[in-house]
Amino acid sequence: MIGYGKMGHMIEQVAIGRGHEIVSIIDIDNQGDFDSPAFRSADVAIEFTAPHVAYGNCQRAWEQGVKVVSGSTGWLTNHADDVRRACNDEGKTLFWASNFSLGVAIFSAVNRYLAQIMQDFPQYEVSMREVHHIHKLDAPSGTAITLACQIKDEAPRFTDVPIESVREGEVPGIHSIEYDSTADKIIITHDAHNRMGFALGAVMAAEFTASHQGLLSMDDMMTFGEKNNKT
Repeated sequence: MIGYGKMGHMIEQVAIGRGHEIVSIIDIDNQGDFDSPAFRSADVAIEFTAPHVAYGNCQRAWEQGVKVVSGSTGWLTNHADDVRRACNDEGKTLFWASNFSLGVAIFSAVNRYLAQIMQDFPQYEVSMREVHHIHKLDAPSGTAITLACQIKDEAPRFTDVPIESVREGEVPGIHSIEYDSTADKIIITHDAHNRMGFALGAVMAAEFTASHQGLLSMDDMMTFGEKNNKT
């Protein structure tokens, strides 16, 4: 494990509960353990840290031959080309998601389908609101940005998706997508009750990553709709 804050502790709890062994825990005060035999023995490293150190953590893990699951947001866009080259050309493996919640994966599939429908109904305009705890460093959230990109991919008429970001209390995460017209309003919302869903998803991603290679995402692990009909 790389990063041992609230999420790190919760991921540890879930991983042990699912029968896994945590062979190494790296935090800010023991960075030298990247070079340890214990770290090198890991099948997968789960990385939840901060935007300014996430890419460096991935590089150090890859140098030791360890695959990475990263839930740190706000960094991948700036390193997208380097990450793709490392995974596609150099044999490295990264599973990255802006949100590991299984509920968000389902919500994402609904978001895509609703956007497809709304492409043909110009009377509706789209907007988004995301609410998170006051400790979150990036705004808009990585999840909100991902959802907005999905909307624009599925409904090209939406060249921009306005996102309102709110930081208050200890809110784990709320994402609402609204389609408004003069006649009515359609809203879909995902409201996380706690961080346990994120921790479970991250551990499931590590289980998936252990037997897969390359640049991976929730779309690779979770399949919905038409994908389930493919042979």
